[in-house]
Amino acid sequence: MSSATHTSLAGRLNTLTIDGTVEGGRAVLVPRGDLIHGCADTLARTLARLPDDTVEVHLDMSAVAFMDTTGLQFLEVLDTYGRRRRARVTATGWGEQPQCVLEMAGLDPDDPLHGPGTLREPVPSVVVLERAQQLDLLRTEVEQLREAILTRPVIDQARGVLMATHACSPDQAWNVLREASQLSNTKLRKVAAVVTAGAGGDGPLPPPKLREALRTAIDRCLN
Repeated sequence: MSSATHTSLAGRLNTLTIDGTVEGGRAVLVPRGDLIHGCADTLARTLARLPDDTVEVHLDMSAVAFMDTTGLQFLEVLDTYGRRRRARVTATGWGEQPQCVLEMAGLDPDDPLHGPGTLREPVPSVVVLERAQQLDLLRTEVEQLREAILTRPVIDQARGVLMATHACSPDQAWNVLREASQLSNTKLRKVAAVVTAGAGGDGPLPPPKLREALRTAIDRCLN
Protein backbone atom coordinates (compact mmCIF):
# COMPACT_ATOMS: atom_id res chain seq x y z
CA MET A 1 0.00 0.00 0.00
CA SER A 2 1.17 3.55 -0.62
CA SER A 3 -0.07 7.13 -0.49
CA ALA A 4 1.32 10.39 -1.85
CA THR A 5 0.71 14.11 -1.89
CA HIS A 6 2.29 17.00 -3.76
CA THR A 7 3.04 20.24 -1.97
CA SER A 8 5.72 22.92 -1.86
CA LEU A 9 8.83 23.60 0.21
CA ALA A 10 10.50 26.88 -0.67
CA GLY A 11 8.79 26.88 -4.05
CA ARG A 12 9.90 23.35 -4.99
CA LEU A 13 7.61 20.45 -5.83
CA ASN A 14 7.80 17.89 -3.08
CA THR A 15 6.24 14.43 -2.90
CA LEU A 16 5.48 12.71 0.38
CA THR A 17 4.91 8.99 -0.06
CA ILE A 18 3.86 6.53 2.59
CA ASP A 19 4.61 2.89 1.82
CA GLY A 20 3.49 0.16 4.14
CA THR A 21 2.82 -3.46 4.92
CA VAL A 22 0.15 -5.07 7.09
CA GLU A 23 0.51 -8.47 8.66
CA GLY A 24 -1.25 -10.06 11.59
CA GLY A 25 -3.00 -6.84 12.61
CA ARG A 26 0.28 -4.87 12.64
CA ALA A 27 0.89 -2.12 10.08
CA VAL A 28 4.37 -0.78 9.37
CA LEU A 29 4.34 2.52 7.46
CA VAL A 30 7.37 4.26 5.96
CA PRO A 31 6.89 7.96 5.03
CA ARG A 32 9.41 9.29 2.49
CA GLY A 33 9.85 13.01 1.84
CA ASP A 34 9.20 16.12 3.94
CA LEU A 35 6.63 16.66 6.68
CA ILE A 36 5.25 19.98 5.52
CA HIS A 37 1.85 21.34 4.45
CA GLY A 38 -0.41 18.46 3.43
CA CYS A 39 1.47 15.71 5.28
CA ALA A 40 -1.28 15.19 7.88
CA ASP A 41 -3.91 14.67 5.16
CA THR A 42 -1.68 12.12 3.45
CA LEU A 43 -1.31 10.13 6.66
CA ALA A 44 -5.05 10.34 7.36
CA ARG A 45 -5.82 8.83 3.95
CA THR A 46 -3.28 6.07 4.50
CA LEU A 47 -4.66 5.20 7.94
CA ALA A 48 -8.22 5.16 6.59
CA ARG A 49 -7.26 2.36 4.22
CA LEU A 50 -5.88 0.09 6.94
CA PRO A 51 -7.90 -3.08 7.69
CA ASP A 52 -10.46 -2.85 10.48
CA ASP A 53 -8.60 -5.47 12.53
CA THR A 54 -5.39 -3.39 12.73
CA VAL A 55 -4.30 -3.24 16.38
CA GLU A 56 -0.83 -1.70 15.97
CA VAL A 57 0.59 0.96 13.65
CA HIS A 58 4.31 1.67 13.58
CA LEU A 59 5.81 4.53 11.55
CA ASP A 60 9.46 4.26 10.51
CA MET A 61 10.47 7.95 10.15
CA SER A 62 14.07 7.37 9.03
CA ALA A 63 13.33 8.43 5.43
CA VAL A 64 12.04 11.88 6.49
CA ALA A 65 14.82 14.48 6.33
CA PHE A 66 12.86 17.67 7.05
CA MET A 67 9.77 18.73 8.96
CA ASP A 68 8.27 22.02 10.01
CA THR A 69 5.61 22.60 12.67
CA THR A 70 2.95 20.91 10.52
CA GLY A 71 4.79 17.71 11.32
CA LEU A 72 3.22 17.99 14.77
CA GLN A 73 -0.20 17.81 13.10
CA PHE A 74 1.02 14.63 11.40
CA LEU A 75 1.63 13.14 14.83
CA GLU A 76 -1.77 14.32 16.07
CA VAL A 77 -3.45 12.40 13.24
CA LEU A 78 -1.60 9.24 14.23
CA ASP A 79 -2.40 9.74 17.92
CA THR A 80 -6.11 10.33 17.17
CA TYR A 81 -6.24 7.17 15.07
CA GLY A 82 -4.75 5.17 17.95
CA ARG A 83 -7.26 6.53 20.41
CA ARG A 84 -10.30 6.00 18.22
CA ARG A 85 -9.31 2.52 17.08
CA ARG A 86 -7.77 1.49 20.42
CA ALA A 87 -4.60 0.64 18.53
CA ARG A 88 -1.01 1.01 19.67
CA VAL A 89 0.74 3.69 17.60
CA THR A 90 4.45 4.53 17.49
CA ALA A 91 6.75 6.71 15.38
CA THR A 92 10.50 6.15 15.68
CA GLY A 93 13.74 6.56 13.75
CA TRP A 94 13.60 10.36 13.40
CA GLY A 95 16.45 12.14 11.61
CA GLU A 96 18.52 14.97 13.05
CA GLN A 97 16.45 17.96 11.89
CA PRO A 98 13.05 16.44 12.78
CA GLN A 99 14.46 15.51 16.20
CA CYS A 100 15.26 19.18 16.83
CA VAL A 101 11.67 20.14 16.01
CA LEU A 102 10.30 17.49 18.36
CA GLU A 103 12.62 18.53 21.17
CA MET A 104 11.68 22.20 20.80
CA ALA A 105 8.04 21.14 20.99
CA GLY A 106 8.83 19.39 24.28
CA LEU A 107 8.43 15.86 22.89
CA ASP A 108 10.72 12.87 23.25
CA PRO A 109 12.15 11.98 19.79
CA ASP A 110 12.40 8.35 20.88
CA ASP A 111 8.68 8.23 21.68
CA PRO A 112 6.86 11.48 20.79
CA LEU A 113 3.40 9.94 21.14
CA HIS A 114 3.69 8.91 24.79
CA GLY A 115 4.88 10.43 28.03
CA PRO A 116 5.17 14.05 29.25
CA GLY A 117 4.04 16.77 26.89
CA THR A 118 1.59 14.62 24.92
CA LEU A 119 -2.18 14.33 25.00
CA ARG A 120 -1.75 11.06 26.89
CA GLU A 121 0.02 12.79 29.78
CA PRO A 122 -1.01 16.47 30.14
CA VAL A 123 1.49 18.97 31.53
CA PRO A 124 0.95 22.02 33.80
CA SER A 125 -0.31 25.23 32.21
CA VAL A 126 2.98 27.04 32.84
CA VAL A 127 4.76 24.41 30.75
CA VAL A 128 2.13 24.75 28.03
CA LEU A 129 2.82 28.50 27.87
CA GLU A 130 6.57 27.93 27.70
CA ARG A 131 6.05 25.36 24.96
CA ALA A 132 3.94 27.81 22.94
CA GLN A 133 6.78 30.33 23.13
CA GLN A 134 9.22 27.65 21.98
CA LEU A 135 6.98 26.84 19.03
CA ASP A 136 6.92 30.52 18.03
CA LEU A 137 10.72 30.47 17.98
CA LEU A 138 10.65 27.23 16.05
CA ARG A 139 8.38 28.70 13.40
CA THR A 140 10.82 31.58 12.99
CA GLU A 141 13.73 29.16 12.59
CA VAL A 142 11.81 27.14 9.99
CA GLU A 143 11.03 30.27 8.00
CA GLN A 144 14.70 31.21 8.10
CA LEU A 145 15.55 27.76 6.77
CA ARG A 146 13.05 28.17 3.94
CA GLU A 147 14.64 31.52 3.11
CA ALA A 148 18.08 29.92 3.12
CA ILE A 149 16.91 27.25 0.67
CA LEU A 150 15.52 29.91 -1.64
CA THR A 151 18.56 32.17 -1.49
CA ARG A 152 21.38 29.64 -1.53
CA PRO A 153 21.98 29.66 -5.34
CA VAL A 154 22.36 33.44 -5.62
CA ILE A 155 24.46 33.60 -2.45
CA ASP A 156 26.79 30.92 -3.78
CA GLN A 157 27.13 32.88 -7.03
CA ALA A 158 27.91 36.09 -5.14
CA ARG A 159 30.55 34.32 -3.06
CA GLY A 160 32.11 33.07 -6.28
CA VAL A 161 32.21 36.60 -7.68
CA LEU A 162 33.89 37.95 -4.55
CA MET A 163 36.38 35.08 -4.46
CA ALA A 164 37.35 35.67 -8.09
CA THR A 165 37.50 39.45 -7.74
CA HIS A 166 39.37 39.69 -4.45
CA ALA A 167 41.21 36.32 -4.33
CA CYS A 168 39.60 35.54 -0.98
CA SER A 169 38.39 32.32 0.64
CA PRO A 170 34.75 31.12 0.69
CA ASP A 171 34.48 32.06 4.37
CA GLN A 172 35.84 35.56 3.74
CA ALA A 173 33.38 36.05 0.88
CA TRP A 174 30.52 34.96 3.13
CA ASN A 175 31.65 37.41 5.83
CA VAL A 176 31.64 40.25 3.29
CA LEU A 177 28.04 39.49 2.28
CA ARG A 178 26.88 39.17 5.87
CA GLU A 179 28.66 42.34 6.98
CA ALA A 180 27.25 44.34 4.07
CA SER A 181 23.78 43.04 4.85
CA GLN A 182 24.03 44.14 8.47
CA LEU A 183 25.60 47.52 7.73
CA SER A 184 22.99 48.46 5.12
CA ASN A 185 20.04 46.75 6.82
CA THR A 186 19.45 44.88 3.55
CA LYS A 187 18.41 41.25 3.19
CA LEU A 188 21.32 38.95 2.41
CA ARG A 189 19.62 37.71 -0.75
CA LYS A 190 19.41 41.25 -2.14
CA VAL A 191 23.06 41.96 -1.32
CA ALA A 192 24.06 38.76 -3.10
CA ALA A 193 21.91 39.63 -6.11
CA VAL A 194 23.56 43.06 -6.39
CA VAL A 195 27.05 41.54 -6.25
CA THR A 196 26.15 38.94 -8.88
CA ALA A 197 24.48 41.47 -11.19
CA GLY A 198 27.50 43.76 -10.99
CA ALA A 199 29.89 41.00 -12.07
CA GLY A 200 29.12 41.54 -15.75
CA GLY A 201 29.82 45.25 -15.58
CA ASP A 202 26.48 46.19 -17.12
CA GLY A 203 24.22 45.59 -14.13
CA PRO A 204 22.37 48.40 -12.34
CA LEU A 205 24.26 50.31 -9.68
CA PRO A 206 23.26 49.40 -6.12
CA PRO A 207 21.79 52.09 -3.86
CA PRO A 208 24.47 54.38 -2.33
CA LYS A 209 23.91 52.96 1.16
CA LEU A 210 24.50 49.44 -0.07
CA ARG A 211 27.55 50.45 -2.15
CA GLU A 212 29.11 52.04 0.91
CA ALA A 213 28.27 48.99 3.03
CA LEU A 214 29.94 46.68 0.51
CA ARG A 215 33.09 48.82 0.42
CA THR A 216 33.25 48.89 4.21
CA ALA A 217 32.62 45.14 4.46
CA ILE A 218 35.39 44.38 1.96
CA ASP A 219 37.83 46.61 3.86
CA ARG A 220 36.97 45.00 7.18
CA CYS A 221 36.88 41.38 6.04
CA LEU A 222 39.59 41.24 3.42
CA ASN A 223 42.23 43.71 4.57
